[in-house]
Amino acid sequence: MEKKTANLEDAELLAAFAQAESRERAFGQLVEKYQQRVYFLVRKMVIDHDDADDVVQEVFIKVWKSLGRFEGGSQLFTWLYRIATNECLRFLEKNKKKRFWISMGDAGNELANKLETSPHISGDEVQLRLQKSLLKLPDKQRLVFNLKYFEDLKYDEIAEITGTSIGSLKASYHHAVKKIEEDIKTQLS
Repeated sequence: MEKKTANLEDAELLAAFAQAESRERAFGQLVEKYQQRVYFLVRKMVIDHDDADDVVQEVFIKVWKSLGRFEGGSQLFTWLYRIATNECLRFLEKNKKKRFWISMGDAGNELANKLETSPHISGDEVQLRLQKSLLKLPDKQRLVFNLKYFEDLKYDEIAEITGTSIGSLKASYHHAVKKIEEDIKTQLS
């Protein structure tokens, strides 16, 4: 019985990608395997569904262009996440520059409004409060929180993805948690 490529291990996908005759099929299977995880990572950072789709498309374009140079020094998913996080941060920075005339509070309010009105976001009031609090964090701090809290990654994996020391990540996560706790307390009072 032939093994479906959707279930191939990463090493098998990489080997299939290295072969010209199976490159496109292997890449399609890689996208199928990781697209949802990458989408939700991106979505938590950029909030808007359409923006998330655009960023995810850019991520997989970059993956296509550079997968042949992947050396396997890390797990494939951490390499993909590093590309995705860099694209998220690039997208957010580009949008800040586009909207330099909008104050940070207004930009946060705009994203919070998207949270409340988006048909793609569901959740109870507590989840909505958490998401609003996350929007008030600096982008990199929010990224670290998302990777640790929502993705349940270990600090060494996050360090590999972000290129940041474990000590800095722990401090960033701790500060994010404290800021979120304070903001939610403020929202409730």
